[in-house]
Amino acid sequence: MRLLKTATCNLNQWAMDFDCNLKNIKESIAKAKEAGAVIRLGPELEITGYGCEDHFLELDTVNHAWECLKELLVGDWTDGILCSFGMPVIKGSERYNCQILCMNRKIIMIRPKMWLANDGNYRELRWFTAWKQRDQLVNFQLPKEISEALSQDSVPFGYGYIQFLDTAVAAEICEELFTPIPPHAELALNGVEVFMNASGSHHQLRKLDIRLRAFMGATHTRGGVYMYSNHQGCDGGRLYYDGCASVVVNGDLVAQGSQFSLKDVEVVIAQIDLEAVASLRGSISSFQEQASCKTRVPFVEARYNLCQSFNLKMCLSSPLKIKYHSPEEEIAFGPGCWLWDYLRRSGASGFLLPLSGGADSSCVAAIVGCMCQLVVKEIANGDEQVKADAIRIGQYKDGQYPTDSREFAKRIFYTVFMGSENSSEATKSRAKVLADEIGAWHLDVSIDGVISALLSLFQTVTGKRPQYKVDGGSNSENLGLQNIQARIRMVLAFMFASLLPWVHNKPGFYLVLGSSNVDEALRGYLTKYDCSSADINPIGSISKQDLRTFLRWAATHLGYASLAEIEAAPPTAELEPIRSDYSQLDEVDMGMTYEELSVYGRLRKIFRCGPISMFKNLCYRWGAKLTPQEVADKVKHFFKYYSINRHKMTVLTPSYHAESYSPEDNRFDLRQFLYNARWPYQFRKIDDLVRELDGDRVHLGESSELDKLGDASQGGGGMGVVAAGSGNPNVGL
Repeated sequence: MRLLKTATCNLNQWAMDFDCNLKNIKESIAKAKEAGAVIRLGPELEITGYGCEDHFLELDTVNHAWECLKELLVGDWTDGILCSFGMPVIKGSERYNCQILCMNRKIIMIRPKMWLANDGNYRELRWFTAWKQRDQLVNFQLPKEISEALSQDSVPFGYGYIQFLDTAVAAEICEELFTPIPPHAELALNGVEVFMNASGSHHQLRKLDIRLRAFMGATHTRGGVYMYSNHQGCDGGRLYYDGCASVVVNGDLVAQGSQFSLKDVEVVIAQIDLEAVASLRGSISSFQEQASCKTRVPFVEARYNLCQSFNLKMCLSSPLKIKYHSPEEEIAFGPGCWLWDYLRRSGASGFLLPLSGGADSSCVAAIVGCMCQLVVKEIANGDEQVKADAIRIGQYKDGQYPTDSREFAKRIFYTVFMGSENSSEATKSRAKVLADEIGAWHLDVSIDGVISALLSLFQTVTGKRPQYKVDGGSNSENLGLQNIQARIRMVLAFMFASLLPWVHNKPGFYLVLGSSNVDEALRGYLTKYDCSSADINPIGSISKQDLRTFLRWAATHLGYASLAEIEAAPPTAELEPIRSDYSQLDEVDMGMTYEELSVYGRLRKIFRCGPISMFKNLCYRWGAKLTPQEVADKVKHFFKYYSINRHKMTVLTPSYHAESYSPEDNRFDLRQFLYNARWPYQFRKIDDLVRELDGDRVHLGESSELDKLGDASQGGGGMGVVAAGSGNPNVGL
């Protein structure tokens, strides 16, 4: 037997905080050694943090990474254990994203990334060059200070593997796993048995299965040990890295770390018999045949043994049932952990939320409540870092610390109901009940006096006083009166956030939380600079449908029973007067349902549909119930308001990224914000198609063949593009 003990980890790194990152790296190595592991794998770019972005262009960043690596190597951290560290490296004129493979105070080789992540949220080609020389390892001259400290002048650099006396080990970095021809395929044919994947992979709803299937598929038909390490937490931006460090052997998951956690360091141990890998490969005839005529990959010799022989004291890791969270749990725990990292690292003393009693702001309140529950639970489990952060933020004294989530919420969470004459007693009551269930410090404020003062000022200046539409006013008056309320709420929210701590003799400030969802952002159904404008928004890329499901789940599983009543209430902005014959409803206001918005969003972003392609796809999807003209009207209506309101995305509150059709303008959905909202060319083409279909007297709900396509589209097919709303395609890491 060749028994091997491996350690992979989730690390909560912080971009550009080298002290924090180095501390976590050292702790992970110490835990790996304590467990007896001989391989320790860390996340991609763990020394600098993955989210440094344009800081990677600064020479200081690269130099600091070398300084940290030097500290790791001159100490005893790498004694007796193979460690893979992620950091940027400059070779000649190029900057590479690298894994530094070290052991016994020496660098064995440097492996640059060959295929860079450059779509969705990723822009690696902006900062790094892809390594292109696959046929040889080149010589890399180490920086002078490193060379002198290690008594080592140079090191092999490039694509290859390390041949130990008893096994072969190679790195495969993040995106490389997901390429059409991944490196592990030919590395396996060259005899590599252990693959180390260092990643910087962010959370997205329903995405984990894609990742795990990739690990298992990599070794199912080729054999091998696949180690995966990831960041976990908010490292300084909109993304939450969701950990889930794992080890897979021959297609079976044998070790899995947490996906959502407040821990800064989590080490996952697996104990493996490498003979199982050799046995599987030897039993597959096609593997043997392909290995006999393989393309040779260069390697570095390391005269060390990593494995132990037969030893009953080492229990082998057995296959596990994969742990998946439901989408509702992902909405609770992902943004909850992200908020905790943001709170403890921003210097703020807590959060302030404008709580309307509606679904969206109630979701945000529930997520903060969940965060408080996670903090108390982690402290009870003995996490000293979480305890220290909670004591500092909650301003506990005399040895006290949080033991009750409601008591902790009272210290760090303000909610404010900012009602007007248009607000109902029902929403006011629901906001207060929910705040009490969570434990928040709740305020009930009337903004009518402020609005009246502004209108009086306007009347003094112009001689006119606007009226609501239900009272005979124009559309411009009606919209202006709604915008005044929304923007006053933003101003008051920031005023309360900065001054309420002072009122209660607390130092610091509170972060204002936003609560607009991804569908509202896509349609532009929000006022620019209204109460959705905040410091951060934990639900900004989550759909209304998912949020409603989350409310039902949270009512039971988080213990906030009032959420069930909130979910059942029809969505309304409550910005217009309530009359016996009129009440303002979101979906009526928008001219489309939230379900339709979700479909439009997925087709526009995930399946890259313009107006024409969207019309054709929706003819198949909705053809059984709508005529081509009705479909055309809906598509035109969506694109009209999407383009009119796209400018609002330029000032959208930074939001937790959770959905693959997010319209967020900063980095994920890069499109212009000035459109010709009439879309003359595209809409004319749609009109031509409608006339053609009407001329053929085809009603899409009556043709048997089209009926079949329409039904198929509900499950994920149609016109080769696939209809929206079905499953979650792989849109990158």
